[in-house]
Amino acid sequence: MTRLWSEDCSPHWRNSRQFSPERPLTSANFPVSDKPMVRGSITLIVLALGMPSLAAAETMSFGDSIGKLAASCGAEIVANCRGVNPDSNRLKECLSRNRDVLSPQCANDYLGVFDAIQKRVAARVTVANACQREIVKVCGGSTKETSKSVPCLVSTSKGISNNCLKAVDDAGYR
Repeated sequence: MTRLWSEDCSPHWRNSRQFSPERPLTSANFPVSDKPMVRGSITLIVLALGMPSLAAAETMSFGDSIGKLAASCGAEIVANCRGVNPDSNRLKECLSRNRDVLSPQCANDYLGVFDAIQKRVAARVTVANACQREIVKVCGGSTKETSKSVPCLVSTSKGISNNCLKAVDDAGYR
C-alpha cells in the first residue's frame, strides 16, 4: 500500500503534479481518470438521487473532457494556475478567478468541460439506482458495492433492463 501522506501531513505527490512550463498540461498527465472519484461523492449522490435526469443524456468521457481542456486551456493553466493542486474543483476555481485573462477558446470551453466531468460522475452514481434489480438478481451483488458489479453489468446483456443498460452506457462503463 502506497503512503500518500508524509509525517508532516502533506501529500507526497502535491509538488510532483503541479503544472509548469517544463511539464505542460496534456490529457496524459492530467490527474483525472476513469475510476470513480471519491472527493465530493456525497454531494453527487444527493444530486443524483434528487435529480436522476442528470445522467439521462450521453456523457463525454473523462479522457475526451481533459483532452479538450488541455487543448483549449493548457497555456492558461500553466500561466495562471501554477501551484494549484490539480483536482477538477480547484482548477475550475482558478480558471474562474482568472476569467479576464483567458483566451476566447478557453473561456468558451472550460465550464463545459467541467460540467461534462460532473455529468459523468453523476451518471456513475446513478448506475446503482437504475440497475438495483440487476445487481442483486443477475449479478448476485450488493447495491452498496456497485463497483464490484459493474463488470457483470457490462458483460451480461441477458436480464438487464434498457434503463440499466442506458445508465451503464452514460456512465462510460461500456
